[in-house]
Amino acid sequence: MKSWIILITIVVATLFLLGCIQSTGSGLMALDKDANISNNNKIDSNSNVFNNLNDFKKVKTGDNVAVDYTGRLVDGTIFDSSVGKTPLEFDVGAGQMIKGFDDGVVGMAVGEKKVVTIPPEQAYGKYDPNLVKVFDLNSPQLSSLGKLKIGMELISGSGIVKVVAVTDTNVSIDFNPKLAGKTLIFEITLVSIN
Repeated sequence: MKSWIILITIVVATLFLLGCIQSTGSGLMALDKDANISNNNKIDSNSNVFNNLNDFKKVKTGDNVAVDYTGRLVDGTIFDSSVGKTPLEFDVGAGQMIKGFDDGVVGMAVGEKKVVTIPPEQAYGKYDPNLVKVFDLNSPQLSSLGKLKIGMELISGSGIVKVVAVTDTNVSIDFNPKLAGKTLIFEITLVSIN
C-alpha cells in the first residue's frame, strides 16, 4: 500500500513540474531526430532559434582566416598595415605567415581584437652579420645596375636586399630580411573564419 502512495506522489509531482515549465515559457525546447535546426543558428532567449554558430567558433590550425592588422616596431614605427585595404587572408599553420603571427590568431573569434608581441625568433629571425656579402662593383651582375648608393634596395633571388656600404671597388649587400632582429607588435582583428 505504501509503495502505491509513493508511486502516485512521484507521478503527481512530475506532472506538476512539467506543467510549471511549460507555463513559465522557460525557453527550453525538446529536440528530436526530426528537428530542423541549421548549423548557422544559435539559441535566442526570445525566439528559441539559433542565429549564428560562427559567433562561437574560434580559429584553429588549418582554418582559412581573414584579418585586419597593423604592424609596429617597439619604438611605435608602423611598418605595415592592412587597415583600409583588403583584409589579409591566409591558412593558419600552413607556413604562409611568420610563426608568431600564425600562433597569435589561434583561439580568436570573429570580431575579436588582439595585440601580439612577437620576438625575432618567431618573426624574421635574429640579425646575422654573416649575411652581409661583399661584391666587386665590376661584376657583370652589378655593373648593369648603374651607380649603387647606400640604402638602395635591390631584388635578388632571395628577395629584397639592401646596399649597406659602397667603396670605389666593392659594394656590401645585406641579405638579412628587412625586419630581422626586430621585435614586432601586431594589432590584429579577426574579420572571418572561412
